[in-house]
Amino acid sequence: MQSLLSFRFLRSRFLNSCDVSLRSISKLLLMKILVCISHVPDTTSKIQFTSDGKSLDTTGIQFVINPYDEFALTRALWFKEKEGGSVTVVNVGKANTEPTLRKALAIGADDAIRIDAEPTDGFAVASELISLIATEKYDLVIMGRESIDYNGTQVPGMVAALLDWPFVNACVGMEVEGGVATCIREIDGGKETVKASLPMIVAGQKGLVEEKDLRIPNMRGIMTARTKPLKVIPSISNEVATEAIKFERPAGKQACKMVSSDDVKALVDLLHNEAKAI
Repeated sequence: MQSLLSFRFLRSRFLNSCDVSLRSISKLLLMKILVCISHVPDTTSKIQFTSDGKSLDTTGIQFVINPYDEFALTRALWFKEKEGGSVTVVNVGKANTEPTLRKALAIGADDAIRIDAEPTDGFAVASELISLIATEKYDLVIMGRESIDYNGTQVPGMVAALLDWPFVNACVGMEVEGGVATCIREIDGGKETVKASLPMIVAGQKGLVEEKDLRIPNMRGIMTARTKPLKVIPSISNEVATEAIKFERPAGKQACKMVSSDDVKALVDLLHNEAKAI
């Protein structure tokens, strides 16, 4: 009887130790996800420029998370909730961008990083990001395909090229299993399904998640965000490669000219001589 009890005790300890080991291995395999966040003017803002025309006049402008990046963040949180792991958000910018990072924390990100640099151009931003990504060894980096202020579509591809990582642009669907990502991206005339091994860079857009799935911070999330870590790290370089010479607003719309439906000759004359359309 004593031998049987000893056997059961040893068997229980062995199974418990196996369970602990499996949980430890599982934690090691959890994805470490980085979401890159741009700090952009709200789309309803009326844009004005400074008197010298060299920069945006931010007076009275409300800044938000870049909508494409919000799709990326929502998808990253979905992966975290499904498979476990961590979600970090990062922004290249000055202290005025921290409220945007805090909103991302309130939505559900675990921690935030602000790289203390002025985002002068896409290459400067990409250079700052690759230094962080290489150091922290993220498994998956997700960002919007572009920011809605400059619409450059440069940063995701530059980051992937500089790191020599797989890259999927215009991504509208994504699943990850066993260290392999299956992505659906939009192409001319249709969609393409591709597979790539982690680590990789993904540039998302609407379709990666639907607008109805975007998360609005609740009071609990806002309060929790205040205690989540927001780390500020220095820029790796102060070199400025580009300079904005001048910004200007598009020309205003001209008055509409009405032409009688019976006067085809006058219509053709206007299209040819004024509109230069024919």
